Amino acid sequence: MTMLTRVSAILLASTCLAGAAAAQAELTFWQHGAGNPWEPRLFGQIVEDFNASQSDWKVTLQQFPQAAYNDSVTAAALSGELPDIIDVDGPLMPNWAWAGYLAPLEITEEELEGFLPGTIGRWQDQIYSVGLWDAAVAMITRKSTLEKYGIRVPTLGEPWTGEEFNAALETMKESGDFEYPLDLGMWDKVEWYPYAFSPFLQSFGGDIVDRSTYQTAEGVLNGDAAIAFGEWWQGLFTDGLVPGTSQDPADGNQAFGFRDGKYAIVWSGNWNGAGVLEAFGDDALFLPAPDFGNGPKIGAASWQFAVSAQSENQQGANAFIRFALQDKYQAMFSDASGLAPATATAAQMTENYKEGAPMAVFYDLSAAQALVRPVTPGYVVQSAVFRKAVSDIADGADVATALDAAVDEIDADIENNQGYGH
Repeated sequence: MTMLTRVSAILLASTCLAGAAAAQAELTFWQHGAGNPWEPRLFGQIVEDFNASQSDWKVTLQQFPQAAYNDSVTAAALSGELPDIIDVDGPLMPNWAWAGYLAPLEITEEELEGFLPGTIGRWQDQIYSVGLWDAAVAMITRKSTLEKYGIRVPTLGEPWTGEEFNAALETMKESGDFEYPLDLGMWDKVEWYPYAFSPFLQSFGGDIVDRSTYQTAEGVLNGDAAIAFGEWWQGLFTDGLVPGTSQDPADGNQAFGFRDGKYAIVWSGNWNGAGVLEAFGDDALFLPAPDFGNGPKIGAASWQFAVSAQSENQQGANAFIRFALQDKYQAMFSDASGLAPATATAAQMTENYKEGAPMAVFYDLSAAQALVRPVTPGYVVQSAVFRKAVSDIADGADVATALDAAVDEIDADIENNQGYGH
């Protein structure tokens, strides 16, 4: 080989290497878990593994405090600076899709077969988001407490009826052993109210909005079923069965573990399950929601992955999401957080959700009782309106008046937004 040939070969090789390096697209991923003790580590591991698994894309993770996250995404959307991969709270997804922030995923229904329904975000018959886990709530109490007061232990197949549940609360109140028989977590005044309390309304037969059209709340938020819910709800407070809206956040957090014995039952989620088990072991019970006449309901849909409509590398963003959905990452996240993994196969890889494990009931609850919040861009407003209505009713407002006012506000917002694209 002549000197000229060798130089040409070196230049050609250098050009090929430079081209290969340039071909690796940079992807940005925004996530809401900054400050959390385990989310930066877990998501950082997924990003590191994905980057090492292939040479086409390189993902960079940027994490935000949850309180500032949604505002950061909205500001970035308005300025045309959205990241490629977005973390989105399930009930908020339709609003971001409708607003043009998100692109439909390139992940098929077949790929998501076996995922809990609440972990898949759909809007206008397309999949826009998917998550590694779901949150689930239960009536958390102790076997010894129910035994002491002669209260039946409900099952998934035979939950408490509304009458049984009310009677159990009255029995425990009359014992004088508790400050309140039930803690609803009234101190948490943000998304907890519609997530945790609208399932009671839905079990009565009402809803936040009419899901057949998503064009009105009339009849579902102020009809007979909703009035019955509102009267029952107000009775919890007037009868002294639960703390009111002025409940101290510190008091509420402490009650989740029953450590001070103030409450007989707490309406709380699987994210607190490990702490309850640590405190009470085999005496702990995670019970299904009561059935108020239209089946027991609990909330569904937590944080999920989505792809930005502004991304120039949507293929890579979808590849990352598909990679992150592996069972091993679901299991890793579940073991760290206590949340339910998205698939049954991943559940078998976890400490708390595998068959026979103490928190496996939460996976069963999600599969059997979970109902997503209204799938509409208008939910952003409807959520706030519902929060105010149940707060006002808890504080003594006339039930029918409060619900009629909520319907008027929701319907006006839907009209002002031309039906939100439904």
